[in-house]
Amino acid sequence: MNTYTCIAIDDEPLALLVIEQFCQRFGHLELHTYDEPRHGFEAIVAQRPDLVFLDIEMNSIDGLEIARQLPETCSLIFTTAHAQYALDGFDLDAVDFLHKPFPYDRFERAVTKAIRRIEAHRARTPASIVVKQAYSNVSIAPSEILYIKAMENYTQIFRTTGGSLLSRTSMKSIGKMLPEGAFLRVHRSYIIPLDRVVRFSKREIRLSGCGQAIPVGRQYADAIFETLAARHIS
Repeated sequence: MNTYTCIAIDDEPLALLVIEQFCQRFGHLELHTYDEPRHGFEAIVAQRPDLVFLDIEMNSIDGLEIARQLPETCSLIFTTAHAQYALDGFDLDAVDFLHKPFPYDRFERAVTKAIRRIEAHRARTPASIVVKQAYSNVSIAPSEILYIKAMENYTQIFRTTGGSLLSRTSMKSIGKMLPEGAFLRVHRSYIIPLDRVVRFSKREIRLSGCGQAIPVGRQYADAIFETLAARHIS
């Protein structure tokens, strides 16, 4: 069985302890817990875990606000004592809604459902794309791409791990190789991964892990703003 990265956010330490114990019992789940919601959300943006366990009513922030900003690749399970939020949970495409206090068997069913979704997403995402560099071909995983920039007769691919590679493959060709719905052309010279967007306007976009603003082309601005606003990114 594969290993899955998880983040749990809850301002009640006892609730986090229960999730931690259940994850250990289930196995193959690498969990990090946060009792300060904003720190937890920062970790989600930086780490992009496979699965997020999220409380809703917390002292410093509404869990629904965090849920609306989750990267598309994160599966979500709500863990809350307030059953009235169940409909909100499913409107946000949560995998499941665990009503506290929940037993282990209910937790197990929810996580099993989440893993099925995670594996389905992985199956749809190519392991790597192949681009031309000098006189050879280079493989790069879509998850390693921070952004892509056109440079006259070359294309520069910036990596999430730092550095970049210069390719002779055109922007148009690279765009066709990328997973559908995961990347967006925002300028004639820029392509970005959607799940790294943390702030946006009709003029520029900010990406997690990127120190510079990505410009938005005038002809792309309205469509891009609608696309990102529909994803509830703010």
